[in-house]
Amino acid sequence: MKTKLTLALEQTLYAYCSEKGYSAVEEVALADDFGIVDMLALRTDEQQQQEWRCYELKISKADFHSTARLSFVGHYNYFVLTAPLYTQVAAEIPAHVGVLVFHPFKKGLEVALPGYLTVAKAARRQELATTAATLTTHFMLALAREADKFKRANIGLAAYSTERLYAELRKRGHHYDPSGLTPNYYEQFIKDVRADAVEQLKAELVATEADYQQLLRRYHQVKAGNL
Repeated sequence: MKTKLTLALEQTLYAYCSEKGYSAVEEVALADDFGIVDMLALRTDEQQQQEWRCYELKISKADFHSTARLSFVGHYNYFVLTAPLYTQVAAEIPAHVGVLVFHPFKKGLEVALPGYLTVAKAARRQELATTAATLTTHFMLALAREADKFKRANIGLAAYSTERLYAELRKRGHHYDPSGLTPNYYEQFIKDVRADAVEQLKAELVATEADYQQLLRRYHQVKAGNL
């Protein structure tokens, strides 16, 4: 599970890449045991030359020293760090690896992003550690995954059958709290369903009454010889 700070860095980095003219996607799994790139970005110039950038997001010293492999396989490779963390680990960063520092906006500001990034250390261009074709393939796979997530989010519960939804409700039955101190979503769901059913029946009753009154007026008109 990503922390709020990690999500803030990720959101800000995505906007940063977009502003610089890069197409970016997070969590790209690479082949040949190169690990997972936190964010992979691609830009193609007018001569169709590709430039690949890899970003690793770190929010703590323990995170920075994690045994997880650093997937710095691009032409330019960057750490994305908080300002306090950068001061702690600056001496440990390889010469060719760049650093973007995250600066959060003050709470209460009406802004679209949680913060902004500054270049604390520029990255040096490297040869790709894998092939451009490999990066392109896994970049596209990650984009397809994100597109699928977006489509599923748009479809919502409509993508699931009634039987599947019922089964999921049954699974959550053990969360019932007889003390009443925590919300009982199962009972709330039943209450909401019944309330919706009552409202639908009211609407049908009103519509039926309107139809009846129309037919009644027509009957009296026919009887009076007006039709």
